[in-house]
Amino acid sequence: MRTRPGTLATLLLAAALLAGCARTEGRTAPPEPADRRWRPAPGLAWQWQLDGRVTPSADVPVYDIDGFENSRDDVARLHRDGRKVICYINVGAWERFRPDQADFPASVLGRTNGWEGERWLDIRRLDVLRPIMERRFDMCREKGFDAVEPDLVEGYGNDTGFPLTAGDQLRFNRMIADLAHRRGLSVGLKNDLPQIPQLLAHFDFAVNEECAQYGECARLTPFIEAGKAVFHVEYKEKNSAFCAESRRLGLSSMRKRLDLDVWRQPC
Repeated sequence: MRTRPGTLATLLLAAALLAGCARTEGRTAPPEPADRRWRPAPGLAWQWQLDGRVTPSADVPVYDIDGFENSRDDVARLHRDGRKVICYINVGAWERFRPDQADFPASVLGRTNGWEGERWLDIRRLDVLRPIMERRFDMCREKGFDAVEPDLVEGYGNDTGFPLTAGDQLRFNRMIADLAHRRGLSVGLKNDLPQIPQLLAHFDFAVNEECAQYGECARLTPFIEAGKAVFHVEYKEKNSAFCAESRRLGLSSMRKRLDLDVWRQPC
């Protein structure tokens, strides 16, 4: 059937609007193409500061900063200086001090994780947690971040108050990676060393704490071999105790204080 002048354009516009409304129909848009995402390579120096608004004093190409505490202008300033910026978001625990803390129903809050004002989440409840994490990752994207560091993705190995299994964790972690990729954001696997073989293909880099202290850094080599950066910190070990191995393995390593302020002592 032939159309009147202008009708085809109208139909195309209507189709675009329907696609934009796909989320309300229970559908989600496909992930952004992988080649558009930042793909951090091994060996990049980095700064990790989570104690509030960033202080851009470290001359390094990568900054990992708190997604809530920093603004779009803070991210843009780092970009003007040639930095890539990672959005820290806690996905495995509820935090009393976050502006969206009331979005989490009591049914998904477990035991304390040892940090004041934080409680483990029931990661089996994807129906509850997915929309909350979508909004958080939307925030990261809207502020202009290049990537996400989702924290506490190893609840199954802790006393959370819920009978979490390794399978529960894999489903949750893959969901988290997918949410990031659908927004054009790279995503890092935080710790969770036992599940690296199952998750390597889903994550673009790794973030690790204290693998040297526990003699586990070699377990991160699959990321390096895949051309994916491993951003690593130690808190108690002196640089002389871990930097030689870090350089041999290709890790991006430094020593930090536990409060993750501006101070850093890179390898």
